Amino acid sequence: MLNACGGDQVSNKPGGMGRGGPVAVIASPVVAQVFTDEFTALGTAWSNESIEVTSRISSVITRITFEEGREVATGDLLVELDNRDLKASQMKAKATLKKISSQYERRKSLGTTKVVSQDELDELAANLQIATAELRIAEARLRDSFIRAPFAGSVGLRRISIGDLVGPDTIITTLDDVATLKLQFAVPEVFLGTLSEGMSIKATSSVYPDRHFTGEIRTIDSRVDPATRSIAVVARLPNTDRLLRPGMFLTVVLQRERNGVLMIPEESLVPSQGRQFVFVIKDDKALKKEVQLGTRAPGLAEIRQGLEAGEMVVTEGTQKLRDGVPVQIVSGS
Repeated sequence: MLNACGGDQVSNKPGGMGRGGPVAVIASPVVAQVFTDEFTALGTAWSNESIEVTSRISSVITRITFEEGREVATGDLLVELDNRDLKASQMKAKATLKKISSQYERRKSLGTTKVVSQDELDELAANLQIATAELRIAEARLRDSFIRAPFAGSVGLRRISIGDLVGPDTIITTLDDVATLKLQFAVPEVFLGTLSEGMSIKATSSVYPDRHFTGEIRTIDSRVDPATRSIAVVARLPNTDRLLRPGMFLTVVLQRERNGVLMIPEESLVPSQGRQFVFVIKDDKALKKEVQLGTRAPGLAEIRQGLEAGEMVVTEGTQKLRDGVPVQIVSGS
């Protein structure tokens, strides 16, 4: 108990006071500290590379060499189309090129004797170039009848059968490179100064609650979305064990450490008409100050404006206070 002059007693409970005595309060100093902001984002996993396998030409399927859900290497044959006419065209183009090439060589050897004119040699040279180009065209068309994997990955479900007529609009199967996944998510613009390419991230999935998937940021969008005030980020996640699949949702946790952050207990706040105030103690009197809040943490609130480190803030007993009232600290921290 605290004794006041004249024998009156002042309660040491916050908010108590004797006749004309100061209000007893509990206060604590504002301390600048290190604070870690944590942000949780929901991201979507995408294949590193992903395509729908189709045919460049229209023809009938004669052979299927892939198995659904299996891994294939770059260049592996997936489907062969009926190419009998294409092989015949290739053979014809080869024979034509051989014939014109032979004629050109014979005429060229006679050109020095003036038996063959230069105009005739030029025409034969042009025909030789045409025949060479036609052979290349025939070979390219023949290659199109062999549909191969353009990159290593996992094939999806088979959507065709032998004997089907396929064309450029027919989806044969899908191919996804899932050895590494792209994880796309959005981050508030306040974290923009913290983000950098190569920054490590951790992601979790509800499918594997005990697993953490570690990756790194590879791309940061060049623009902030003006509607959401967030920026799109793409990270790469190694997926060597193939646990993750394209389209899965993953939770990403980002952390940002800041120095010199002013944090006060939430019970110090005195809300009024949509604004936030606190009572600080100056010259043994309560001084009401408006503050601007920042991040919230369990039991704590960040003060961005309105307070300075070292000021004593009333944490208990604010209900009995008003601006200029004498106070007495009965406990503090």
